[in-house]
Amino acid sequence: MARWAPRLVTFAVWALALASAVYWGLKSTSEPGGPQAAVLAQGRAPIDTGAVARLLGGAPQGPATVALVNPSTRFALVGVIAGQGTGGAALIAVDGKPPKPYRVGSVVDGDLLLQSVAPRRAELAPRMDGPAAFALEMPARK
Repeated sequence: MARWAPRLVTFAVWALALASAVYWGLKSTSEPGGPQAAVLAQGRAPIDTGAVARLLGGAPQGPATVALVNPSTRFALVGVIAGQGTGGAALIAVDGKPPKPYRVGSVVDGDLLLQSVAPRRAELAPRMDGPAAFALEMPARK
């Protein structure tokens, strides 16, 4: 009996170590989202994006505000390359997005084209041969 006691204890320790390794191996490879994740997903309240925007100082979004916005305020002239004659390009930011380069005659937004450029100025129009809808000026130098 004295010979079998250390063997049984060693067998029990190795069996526990193997069971622990199998348990943690299966736990680490299983998909998250068991019963606990389902309970957490049901407990979340919907987010009121309008309230968050007001809290952060944003204007309320809606059809009334879109109708009242001056279209020229959506655009910001960042840079101009005025060429000889009718050539040139302008760097224009639309709706606060990063500015993009536009050549004279290319569509800037919707039905507005870059009609012409001059030093520190760009004109946008629905047609190249029609009157300018509005002009964008670069901010004054400091």
